[in-house]
Parts: sequence; structure tokens; C-alpha cells
Amino acid sequence: MTNRQHTLKIRPDHLSRQAVIYVRQSTLLQVRENIGSTTRQYDLVKRAHDLGWEQAGIQVIDQDQGQSGSSAIGRDGFQLLVAEVGLGHVGAVLSLEVSRLARSCSDWYRLLEICALTDTLVIDEEGVYDPGLYNDRLLLGFKGTMSEAELHWLHQRLQGGKLTKAEQGHLRFRLPSGLVYDPVGRVVLDPDEAIQEAIRLVFTLFEQTNSALAVVSHFAKHQLLFPTREWGGAHSGELEWVRLCHGRVLDVLHSPLYAGAYVYGRTQTRRHALPGEEPRIKGRTRRVKQEDWPIVLLERHPGYISWEQFCRNQQQLTDNQQKPGTAHRGAVREGSSLLQGIVLCGSCGRRMTVRYQREGSRLFYECSQAHTQLAVKTCQTLRGERIDQAVAACFLEAIEPAQLEIALSALTQLEARAKQIDQQARRQIERAQYEADLACRRYRAVDPDNRLVARSLEREWNEKLLEVDRLERQYQLTPKPAALILSAAQREQIRALAQDLPALWDAPTTTNAQRKQLVRWLIKDVTLAKRGDLIVIDIRWQTEARTSLSIPRPKKSWELRQTQSEVIACIQQWAPTHSDASIASLLNEDGYRAGGGGVFTAKKVQSLRYDYQIEAGCPQGPAACPTGQRGDGRYSARTAATLLNVNISTIAKWCETGRLDSVQTVPHGPRWITLTPERIADLRKPTQQHWNHRRTGKPQQNVVE
Repeated sequence: MTNRQHTLKIRPDHLSRQAVIYVRQSTLLQVRENIGSTTRQYDLVKRAHDLGWEQAGIQVIDQDQGQSGSSAIGRDGFQLLVAEVGLGHVGAVLSLEVSRLARSCSDWYRLLEICALTDTLVIDEEGVYDPGLYNDRLLLGFKGTMSEAELHWLHQRLQGGKLTKAEQGHLRFRLPSGLVYDPVGRVVLDPDEAIQEAIRLVFTLFEQTNSALAVVSHFAKHQLLFPTREWGGAHSGELEWVRLCHGRVLDVLHSPLYAGAYVYGRTQTRRHALPGEEPRIKGRTRRVKQEDWPIVLLERHPGYISWEQFCRNQQQLTDNQQKPGTAHRGAVREGSSLLQGIVLCGSCGRRMTVRYQREGSRLFYECSQAHTQLAVKTCQTLRGERIDQAVAACFLEAIEPAQLEIALSALTQLEARAKQIDQQARRQIERAQYEADLACRRYRAVDPDNRLVARSLEREWNEKLLEVDRLERQYQLTPKPAALILSAAQREQIRALAQDLPALWDAPTTTNAQRKQLVRWLIKDVTLAKRGDLIVIDIRWQTEARTSLSIPRPKKSWELRQTQSEVIACIQQWAPTHSDASIASLLNEDGYRAGGGGVFTAKKVQSLRYDYQIEAGCPQGPAACPTGQRGDGRYSARTAATLLNVNISTIAKWCETGRLDSVQTVPHGPRWITLTPERIADLRKPTQQHWNHRRTGKPQQNVVE
């Protein structure tokens, strides 16, 4: 196409609007290195001026330097260009080539559509195009497609070469702490012994505790630091000792490089947003499952652990996860529950949870997942103290033949751990002393007349010496682990004590977490089910063998307060002939106690009769007995005094001395007296008569005592 044909497409209405020049390089490295390409793009200002635009009508958009053209997300300059074209402010868009504007067909065709609607020209090094014309639009569409295809081909070639090097184990990437590249590019252990010991201590502690958080707690308790190397920036490659955190431990345990394996493809990055997601620039990276890793080369370099131990660690980390509805047991906690994480419901098969009451004094195993998720009734809730005792007794009985081996192994582990802790502390002092010596050499090598530098180096030397002194004092003041100060006699005592494993199990120095860990080594899970008044405990061992136990079901609180069935039977037997007070007295005499505690009273008996619908056949109390005799034949004190022709005080004395058979429900309460016809005839007093001349003139009866 000739220059005249180019000029014919540029009309005065195009020249009256702006000419926008879009400048872009894909990476910052290209911006710094490919200076010629950048210069050519800025030279388009001269081309726009030659085509007829005034200098004031030419605008350069270069905000997208260092941004990829594969997407419009994050490219503010491109979005500004599209907005200006849509508003009709742009007469022509100038770019060195189509790939500078967009390498995505969706972004490219959207720009062409807007240019066609607003009558905006597209100009590159080869010509002037009008998107409103069919032939020009077809050519521009073909160029945009080839631009996107070119990006795909570049990506495929680079990715193919990357995969080829990875399959050979030659693709280099960032190594974790404890591993470095030697001068010929091979992966080797870090020559710093302190770094190696810190890495090995992490794996040793995790193998013993099976918890990443326990490793962090151990480092924090003994004030140990963990090495890390800076990545990128001015301090790249520098070593720094920092406090160990939970995420750092997980990174170490999840890295197969520590097992001597070369692995490629542990993560995948998705940069395109799915429907309903927010658009993103960097993409989303997720971990790939271990069985889906595309390239795994074992024993490619020295490692800190074996591949088998790495796989066991991954399984343990997965098992430590506490996700509802999964078979994971979770990490060992410090609570008193022995079966935490391994107890299953015998009704529905779900994993039961642990619940504590009264600050941990009461333990319950509860199956509440169905209630939480489906709003149905809780399957079962069981008191856990007796269950734990039964499982512990079964565990100790099963492990009895191996008691000595366990004790010796535990003692060896304690000794090894104590030595590692002591070595870590010594290594910190050695490292601080080396830095102090280095600062000393720097200070002595400086010219004494250069006081500005000498003062700075002297201050640094003093700071290093203070750090050495602090670490030495801390090492001296820190209590030494018991395993390092045990004598030979003490070790023999420990071995002798190991013969009595139950004593060690119940010792206050044995923590709940240690007991749980011992149980998990042998027991896979425990299933609990209620069968009437019994709790059936089904223990599944790691060998898939099973053991079944049964213990009495603990009574619930209302059952503990429930009145005994024998008491109800007695009340039913005595109610037709005895009052409530008399029944309460008889129950107390027989040694029965009320369900809520304490002795029986007339009110408690009355309440029981009402609850169990027991009819009373005897009037209750003296007021309810107008004749003075109740259903069981006993008489009130007043009626007895009348029958025996004596005073009530005499009746009281006779009852106290045992002359009369009486019952008294409560102290100072009414007495009910047994009187037979023979007893009445024997105790009855005669009646005397005399005349009361002063008042009535009638004879008056006097009681003779």
C-alpha cells in the first residue's frame, strides 16, 4: 500500500482528534535491556507528525511498561486508551505492531469493535487501517490472532525446555534452608553445622511428638533460633537466625528436598478467573497432591531424612488435620481425654467429640455432628472417666511384655534430644564468637587515623562482644536437661522403674499428651455403644485385631436422685394402714435414704405417693383423726390419756421410759401409741368422785395417780 493510499484514509475529522501512541514492553528486564525497541516505539511520534497531526494533538501512553499483553487486567494504560477511543476523542491509535496493543483476541477484537464504531484508525509500521472497512478489519483480525498464537508458541517452547531440564533434574530453583548449590551446581547440605543441627532437630522433634505446634513450643521453650536465607534484593543469600513459627515448620516438613528427592510440579498456578470470581493479575497458586506430582526423582542429592520418613510425616500431617466429617484423628492435645480424636460413635459411625465441664473435672464423649449439621437429636453422650480407665487398663495389659524395650527406647530418645538442645546452644555461642572475632579483625585492619570508620567498627565490635556475653550467661543460667546430668546409678534406677509401667503411666510427671501418643501407637480407634445399662467398648488395634469390653453405664443425674424401687414398694405396702409420718419413720428405721439425700419426712412420703399415684388408706396427722386413732391402730397421746385415765404428761413419761410403745416421726412431734385391750386394762387408773359444794353441788370425778 502506497503512502498516498495511506493518506487517503486519514481525513480531516481524524486529524481534528488526538493521535494516541501506545508504548509497552512485556517485562522490566526488556525495558532495561531492549532499549532499541523502546526507542522505535517512541519514534512513532514523528510518524504521527508526518501523517498530519499537530504536536499538541499527539499523546503518548506508556504506563504499561513491564506489563504482559496477555490480559487487560492491570494494564491501566490500555484501559485508558479504550476509554478515550470509546468517547470519540481519538482519531488514530499508533503502535509499533499489533502485539504491543494486545496478545489476547478478546481484548484485541473489543478494541477493533470500538474503533469501528467511533471511526478511529489503527496505524502500525506497515500501514494505516480503518476497522470500519471489511478488508482492513479482516487483516487486523488475522494479525491479532497471529499475535496471540505467537505468545502461545513462545510459552510452549519455553515450558517444553523447562520440563526437559526438570526431567533430567537439572532445572534449578530456590533451595530451602539447609541445602545449597556447590560450585558445579549440585545440591549439597549446607556446610554450616549449626544449620544442619537445627534442621535435624525439627525432624527429630516431629517424629517424637507428631505435632508441628509441639516443635514450635520446644524451640520457644529452650529459646532456640532457626536459620533462613534472604531471597532476592540487596541482601540475597544472607543468613539470618529468627524465631521458629508454625508455618515455617510446615514448610520444612512438606518439602521433599529434605528427603533427597528432586520434585517438579508441586504447585499449579491458574491466572484466568472462573465465572463469578474477581479478575486477578498474579493468578492463584494451589498445592498439587503428592500422588499427582509429574516429576519425582528419588536420591538425587544428600538429604536429612529418608523418603519413607517423609511419606510418614505427610501421613501424620494429614492425620493431624481436624476437618468435620473426615477420618482424620487430629493432633494430640493437652486435655485429660485419653481417646481424643480416636473415639467413634457406635450408633452412626461418626467421630465423637470431647466436651469438658467444670473446668475439665468432668469429661464427656459426645456425638453431635448430626445435630450440628442436620439439626437432629444428638446420637449419644457418655461420661468419659470410666471409659478412659477401662481402655488404659487394656492398653497396659497388652503392652506389658514390651515394657523394658519401651523404657530403654524412651531413655535413648531423651538423651539424644538433650544432646541436640545442648549442641544448638553451643553453636549459637560459637557463631556469635566468630562474628565478634570478625568485627575485631575489621577494627584492627582499619587505619587508626580514620576515626570515622574506626569508631563505627569499634561500636560494632562491642555489640558483638555483648551478644557473646549474653549468650554465655544464658547458657550457664539455663537448667541443663536431666538426661545430660544423670549418673550411671540413676540410669539403672530408671531401667528398674520401667518394670512397673502402670506406676509410670500414673506418675504426675507423665503428661496427658504422652499418654495419648502411647495409646495411638497401638490403638487405631475405639467405638462406643450403649447396650441397656452397659457401655460396650470396641478397641481396634493397629494390627486390625479387636478387643471388646463392657462397663456399667454411669447413672445420669436424675437417676442418682431417683428414689429406690424398694422404697416405693414399702410405701405401697404401708399406705393403706399407716400415715405419711408413720411411713417416713419406718423407712428411716430401716436405713433408707431419700433420693435427694437426707431422711424421709411426711412431706417427702406424701410427694412420692402423689408422683406414683398411691392412695392413702389412713388419715394423716392428729387433726385428721377425730377419734384419736389412726389406720394402723395407734392412738394419739390425748386419746391414750383419756383411755388410761391419766394426764398427758404421764403418757409422755411412760413413752420416754419405754412403758408405752410409741413412735415419733420428728423430734418434739406428736406421739402415736400402741394400746391393746390388755394393756389398757393393766394401766388404767380408777376414777374417784367428790362433791364440789362451793360451786355446783354436784359430784366431781378426780383422777387418781
